[in-house]
Amino acid sequence: MAVSTFYIPSVNKIGAGCLADAVSSMKDFGFHKALIVTDSILNQLGVVDKVSKLLTEAGISSVTYDGTAPNPTVENVEAGLALLKENQCDCVISLGGGSPHDCAKGIALVASNGGKIADYEGVDRSEKPQLPLISINTTAGTASEMTRFCIITDTVRHIKMAIVDKNVTPLLSVNDSELMIGMPKGLTAATGMDALTHAVEAYVSIAANPITDACALKAVTMISESLRKVVDNGGDEAARESMAYAQFLAGMAFNNASLGYVHAMAHQLGGFYNLPHGVCNAVLLPHVQAYNIQAAAGRLKDIAQAMGVDVSAMSDEQGAKACIEEIRKMAKDVGIPAGLKELGVKEEDFKTLAENALKDACAITNPVQGSESDVIELFRQAM
Repeated sequence: MAVSTFYIPSVNKIGAGCLADAVSSMKDFGFHKALIVTDSILNQLGVVDKVSKLLTEAGISSVTYDGTAPNPTVENVEAGLALLKENQCDCVISLGGGSPHDCAKGIALVASNGGKIADYEGVDRSEKPQLPLISINTTAGTASEMTRFCIITDTVRHIKMAIVDKNVTPLLSVNDSELMIGMPKGLTAATGMDALTHAVEAYVSIAANPITDACALKAVTMISESLRKVVDNGGDEAARESMAYAQFLAGMAFNNASLGYVHAMAHQLGGFYNLPHGVCNAVLLPHVQAYNIQAAAGRLKDIAQAMGVDVSAMSDEQGAKACIEEIRKMAKDVGIPAGLKELGVKEEDFKTLAENALKDACAITNPVQGSESDVIELFRQAM
């Protein structure tokens, strides 16, 4: 077994009502002024005010950047960084889902290392830890609040840059499921399928280890038990909390075992067409795993079992196919589009998308290393 390294934030608060306790921890860290990175919707809903008031009560002042786009851009990072410098903030708070978390990571990384965010595309390109980052999560899917992954869209090149760097790991992650109660049905479904994709890709990854395997399989089971419930009834507090834990477990898995072709391809769709990341993952997931059967049938059978399928009488290949069918069924049950064509993807773009996908940092840990034509065919199958 190869030597492995396990990355995770120093402190992680999970559970209904943990936000207030997390702010108390920030006070203990000795912070004085925070840049809150979020989006306009959460600001309009009053979630930013709630956090800002808690900070004030703890003796921490704050300023807010709420310009984060659904697929955060280089321009978002630069605008937030300018606000941080102008106000001499000594820490960053990301508030929201993956988009604010990734934007905040970019801001905090450049704040301490200098240069531009594009300088850090790839694996461990930074020299110094980022400015202290506290990530308060409001969705149950991306796990960006606790990972070393940062995805930023380069609007000039029309690609998503994958920054995988130990120095973008937040200092403190917060998963208060009470903040997730109001999530819309579509966002709940998309982020939940994103979490499932994290767990599946981490489990079949060539960099998987016993720790990531345990996290991934438990995440798959919890998502299978809770995602449909919380999509049907967003006010189901128990299911919301279960999904908060499940997505965190999936994050622990992929943060250390990395991902594969699903994410490498989804990143290109998001960067090229500005499409929702979780939906792209959900559409691509069964097609890529069907391709992976040739190298990971036994592992996919394990995932089928974790999803509740009785695989006791099945061969590895039969179990893998059952896994893929169960993934398809879950995606359909929670309202995921049937194919990429519904999202406006065009076949004439496949070559460019495939070229860029194979350069993505996530592609290197896929169990089957394919050619450009293989990836083009996967895009075609997903239409």
